Amino acid sequence: MYDVYKIRQDFPILSVLINGKPNTFLDSAASAQKPAQVIEKMRCLYLEEYANVHRGSYYLSEQITIAYEEARSKIHEFLNTKSDKEIVFVRNATEGINLVAATWGRKYLKAGDEVLISEAEHHANLVPWQALRDELGIKLKIFKVNDKGEYQEEEYLKLLSDKTKLVAVTGMSNVLGTIFPIKEITRQAHTVGAKVLVDACQYAVHQKIDVQDLDCDFLVFSGHKTYGPSGIGVLYGKYDILNSMPPYQYGGDMVDTVTYEKTTFNEPPFRFEAGTPAIMQAIGLGEAVNYMMTLGMQNITAHEQELTQYTTEQLSAINGLKVVGEAKDKGGVFSFNVEGMHPQDLAFILDKEGVAVRTGHHCAQPIVNRMGYESLARASLGLYNTKEDIDVLVGAIRKAQKFF
Repeated sequence: MYDVYKIRQDFPILSVLINGKPNTFLDSAASAQKPAQVIEKMRCLYLEEYANVHRGSYYLSEQITIAYEEARSKIHEFLNTKSDKEIVFVRNATEGINLVAATWGRKYLKAGDEVLISEAEHHANLVPWQALRDELGIKLKIFKVNDKGEYQEEEYLKLLSDKTKLVAVTGMSNVLGTIFPIKEITRQAHTVGAKVLVDACQYAVHQKIDVQDLDCDFLVFSGHKTYGPSGIGVLYGKYDILNSMPPYQYGGDMVDTVTYEKTTFNEPPFRFEAGTPAIMQAIGLGEAVNYMMTLGMQNITAHEQELTQYTTEQLSAINGLKVVGEAKDKGGVFSFNVEGMHPQDLAFILDKEGVAVRTGHHCAQPIVNRMGYESLARASLGLYNTKEDIDVLVGAIRKAQKFF
């Protein structure tokens, strides 16, 4: 059984009082809290096991190298890749997308080729393609969602053509909560010969991922959203594609041989991991995904789906509150506006009640504007949230309304 109250005990920060009130943390879409298992793993490494990886012929280096590569194997298991050689450690999902744009994009895209994205993309899956458009003369096409924030297949297929070389799409919108049908989007993209990149920053936290089943060509997610440390993320790529791509950065550990005349490069994933990597962060991420897999991704999904339904019902009962993003297939992200109240004013009052929400355009300004707003408040769910958290949120919103 999924005992959320027992699980909460793994997260020390949830017992910290905020302005004298219980910590009602509802900003996991921005960055999730860390279980004690991750914190303790990293603490012990620094205290007792630290050295550099892949370089030393001594005990500490050999042991930390094993731990680092075991973390890669954990991600391989988490995503069900064909090989752990398809797992590249990067700083975050943003760097993963930029890596693909800078290497695969510059090598394989030319003027007139098209990259297709959705209206619901985070800036990290929009701006790199804009930059490539301006540099190479490619075309950036954007398919629409409807007024509820729902994926519309007809809008996608209207723009998908033999000129499309890449479809880059979120698995789950960080503003709308909309879950996109990645498997079907990928299948359709492959019929015209296009590659597919999935931004799984939100998706990987809430849904079990099988990249072999999805058949996507690239997928990225960030450690800090998956209950791991910041400064680490993952780029998955099919091995043959990664092996065809030039390096992203140059330096140590990504080379094979070096002379003054010529340098040859290591195989993936090491080709893309120049210099000393984020050793502790990678191992911490391995511990975090192991934590989620131990709980069971299906169990996490079931808990969050029930809580998403409860949150939808409770927020809908508040007069003057509008949830932005009402897709039928939706995860635990609730962007909302309260009539007559600026989101920042609302967040200030909620904070006094110990409730943490985010405000602004959530690094997805175009979709917030498209839905008719400049700024929104956002409450987002994690595996540790409860119905009581939602009750506190609702009570705090009602209290805030009395001031306006």
